[in-house]
Amino acid sequence: MADHNALPLVILAEKFASLPGIGMKSAQRLAYHVMSMDMQSVEEFAQALIDAKKNVRCCSVCQNLTEREVCPICSDEGRDRSVVCVVESPKDVTAFERTREYAGVYHVLHGLLSPMDGITPDKLRIRELLARISQGGVEEVIMATNPTVEGDATALYIANLLKPLGVKVSRLAFGLPVGGILEYADEVTLFKALENRNYM
Repeated sequence: MADHNALPLVILAEKFASLPGIGMKSAQRLAYHVMSMDMQSVEEFAQALIDAKKNVRCCSVCQNLTEREVCPICSDEGRDRSVVCVVESPKDVTAFERTREYAGVYHVLHGLLSPMDGITPDKLRIRELLARISQGGVEEVIMATNPTVEGDATALYIANLLKPLGVKVSRLAFGLPVGGILEYADEVTLFKALENRNYM
């Protein structure tokens, strides 16, 4: 923001801009919007941030974010505990739950391996996953990390750790989206669609 703006407003915009996906223009709009809010609304907004940070923690079983010791999914007796879907972040759990098709449970890694960025196995929730599998009862682990270099490396690393534990490890199929048109698909997507083809 320009020098003519009040310093607290500049700092507020910079704080918004530090959030993922928020550029400086959007951050400035948010800062100006906050200034147009009444004091009670601002205090409620600030309190919601504080409450979330203080009261939300990782589930002791799956590492998803929850306000309880054990999250509602892990507490649900109707879930199939023999299948564990391993995802990068809590956002991925939300995406799977929207499908209303997956009945198993999850494990959230809170990141992907990226040695260049200093993200090594000890920075992820891999130890907790191995401890969970070692307790028995799990038959399949679905590696549902994104089809990126980091996602593939993480899936392969964890799969190698799980092999001695005697569980089946699968990977999400990747390829053409439903409703997609072949001529607009890139080469990698088409190759993955061919590689992961289903027989009829």
